[in-house]
Amino acid sequence: MLTFSQLEKITNGKNLLYADDQQISTLCVDSRKATDDGGTLFFAIRGERNDGHDYLRSLYKLGVRQFVVERSSKDLESFAGANILVVSSCVQALQSIVAFHRSQFSIPVIGITGSNGKTIVKEWLFQILSRDRSVVKNPGSYNSQIGVPLSVWQMRAHHQLGIFEAGISRPGEMKNLENIIRPTI
Repeated sequence: MLTFSQLEKITNGKNLLYADDQQISTLCVDSRKATDDGGTLFFAIRGERNDGHDYLRSLYKLGVRQFVVERSSKDLESFAGANILVVSSCVQALQSIVAFHRSQFSIPVIGITGSNGKTIVKEWLFQILSRDRSVVKNPGSYNSQIGVPLSVWQMRAHHQLGIFEAGISRPGEMKNLENIIRPTI
């Protein structure tokens, strides 16, 4: 299991606050889905309409104590007992963390890409192959720069096969996803 102390090296980030070395069980990019299970790592991703940094205080009040951010908060002392890692890009940090996680497994992984039909092909293969083996796959069509890492993070020791779809919206994005999925097929 990955711990917070490993993240600085994996992401080339810098710890702003470090309280203790907690295990990471859940990766969260949506503050509405955060839990206070003690193992949640929240990524303060800035999007077109929302900025994850705006939700840090409410997540802290909920009980989340592990954060990846792109900028420091003015009042770090109000986050007593929290671990906060600052990085240049939360999305790239998410991808790096999950690429490291994926490197811990040597199971075969099927990668599916293309303009159309990725999700249906993935689901079809899952239906066939999961009859006699434990298979991990993207939920729904989680095939983006954020969805793929969240999907691959679900990989565990009991899995015997992975099936992941990957989609892009800009040139160069497939290389990022390839580094995370590391398909063998």
